[in-house]
Amino acid sequence: MNLKTFILPLILFLSGFVFIIIGSLFKIMHWQFAVEALIAGMALEVISLVMAILKLIKIYNGKTN
Repeated sequence: MNLKTFILPLILFLSGFVFIIIGSLFKIMHWQFAVEALIAGMALEVISLVMAILKLIKIYNGKTN
């Protein structure tokens, strides 16, 4: 298994993590766009996890055939 295939999902996951941290800070400070940042961060994490799972399934199916 080549780890370079998981670079994009990893980058998306980490950027989602950054958005969640920023959104949490905005929420604590009662600044605008806190909810939007939290939603964007969670969406990025879900998209990255789905991409990683699909890549794992593709790798698994390639090895079993």
